[in-house]
Amino acid sequence: MSVVPYKNKEEGKKEQVAEMFNNISHKYDFLNHLLSLGIDIIWRKKAVKLLEKDQPKLILDIATGTGDFAIEALALNPDKIIGVDISEGMLNEGKKKMKKKKLDHIIDLQLGDSEKLLFEDNKFDAVIVSFGVRNFENLEKGLADMFRVLKPGGKTVIVEFSKPKKFPMKQGYNFYFKYILPQIGKLISKDSFAYTYLPESVQVFPDGQNFLNVLEKVGFKNTQCKPLTFGISSIYVGEK
Repeated sequence: MSVVPYKNKEEGKKEQVAEMFNNISHKYDFLNHLLSLGIDIIWRKKAVKLLEKDQPKLILDIATGTGDFAIEALALNPDKIIGVDISEGMLNEGKKKMKKKKLDHIIDLQLGDSEKLLFEDNKFDAVIVSFGVRNFENLEKGLADMFRVLKPGGKTVIVEFSKPKKFPMKQGYNFYFKYILPQIGKLISKDSFAYTYLPESVQVFPDGQNFLNVLEKVGFKNTQCKPLTFGISSIYVGEK
């Protein structure tokens, strides 16, 4: 089942997701940290640590947005990080950030479709994604393309929202996600659909073992799922 941000529009999910992120790009970083109470930063740091022993030199950051995950990945001391995203608005914000932080020589942000990556096979030492795979129009296709551009022996590390299973976290999380988050998001971003789409997309996303099954289906091995903060998010790992 595919959930789209703007149910009153004809375009496919990919076009709608790009439009949504263009609309909220100017407030995205602020809202991201506010709505997650800053925990998203800790989640990304944990994900990056899982690549420490691999020492990847060339990293691809899919659905890079404004480049937060790419910046965290600098802790791995890579030679280069390429970030791709379908939203020009998000990339523009990201490029401003890289310039300001003097990181634009090592982090290269490019417009690109994560389901049709313009890179040759077996190119990257690691492929990372934070809160992006949920927005793929075709999940299997996107993951298969990530697998294709990864070097044999390379690793993917994915951070994505999941659904808490235990009382009372499950009930509290559902209430916050359904009633509070959309209202704050709408007020600050001025996009009344973007933060309604977020909880809806999480509900239909195949988290936990279901997501590992898709990773394995496209070829990844030694897959793992590491739940974070009572299962609000999870880190998924797979090797080629």
